[in-house]
Amino acid sequence: MFTGIVTDVGEILAVDPLEVGRRLTISTSYDTVDIALGASIACNGACLTVVEKDEGQFAVDVSGETLDKTTVGEWTAGRRINLERALRAADELGGHLVLGHVDGLARVASLTREGENHRIEIEVPDELKKYVASKGSVTLDGVSLTVNEVRDRLFGVNIIPHTWENTSLAGLEAGAMVNLEIDVIARYVARLLEQD
Repeated sequence: MFTGIVTDVGEILAVDPLEVGRRLTISTSYDTVDIALGASIACNGACLTVVEKDEGQFAVDVSGETLDKTTVGEWTAGRRINLERALRAADELGGHLVLGHVDGLARVASLTREGENHRIEIEVPDELKKYVASKGSVTLDGVSLTVNEVRDRLFGVNIIPHTWENTSLAGLEAGAMVNLEIDVIARYVARLLEQD
């Protein structure tokens, strides 16, 4: 489990094919001595398992399912990605509860500057739009964000300078695809309503 508060921006160092899937080697400023093999790290919002580590880097194996359902399949060496280590029981919950299970891909419809901030309008797939609500939470590429407004399949978020400068969101352009995780509470509420 995660919070959507990015604590490092890593870089893809290598992408190596596996029989099914890929192994990614990722640079990090985390102290890798403290990272256990088998630990979960959210990489642009996708929960991935550490299978190797060395000073300043770790490796994860990515399944075919993850490659198909997330932006991970597009990653090449040099790409910057948001990183967050798994939540510990005593940690501050600064964002919202994030599982690291990407629900789908969303498209950046527009990106505009508003004073010091950046406004991003996101287009979601039809099957996920019912889970997005004004003043609710979403995770885009692993970043916990508050939804400002919703219009059918479009919703807007406001990115403050700190988030813009300390995540990979600064590299987004209109038309880019991002990993979207809907709020887990919205998912369960919708499921309960379906059962009535």
